[in-house]
Amino acid sequence: MGLTISSVLTKLFGKKQMRILMVGLDAAGKTTILYKLKLGEIVTTIPTIGFNVETVEYKNICFTVWDVGGQDKIRPLWRHYFQNTQGLIFVIDSNDRERIGEAQRELEHMLKEDELRDAVLLVFANKQDLPNAMNAAELTDKLGLNQLRNRHWYIQSTCATQGHGLYEGLDWLSNELAKK
Repeated sequence: MGLTISSVLTKLFGKKQMRILMVGLDAAGKTTILYKLKLGEIVTTIPTIGFNVETVEYKNICFTVWDVGGQDKIRPLWRHYFQNTQGLIFVIDSNDRERIGEAQRELEHMLKEDELRDAVLLVFANKQDLPNAMNAAELTDKLGLNQLRNRHWYIQSTCATQGHGLYEGLDWLSNELAKK
């Protein structure tokens, strides 16, 4: 009985929890995004071998964000982080036109995984401050997002170093979580 009342009160007044997996090719800006959200500042990063995990509190939601390294040798390990993921953030270097096909294949491969079938997808189109960056519409096309069926997705233009677009992405995730 006490547990029931406690869980009702948590649902009414407590912070909601959301487990987020943030992946993407190496050098897309995942770790920069994580620490900009966590600390509000830019930190010097090195390529992530393994993972970083931080909690980010925003709008009464406690996001647990798993930032997993994106080097090609590490990508097979991504699947070990899929379980219980509610939101998938796929970070794209919008300026990296040479590897957009590789990014599309990795995203497509991941979205076929059964453990991610219920996860919502947020694409951060990062590095929008660079002169040759592809915009959100071009990336939507190149990533084949319009072909996704039975998947809630959203693409948000971002510039991690300036913080642009990051909280708009979290707003979308918050709204999606509220629907569940």
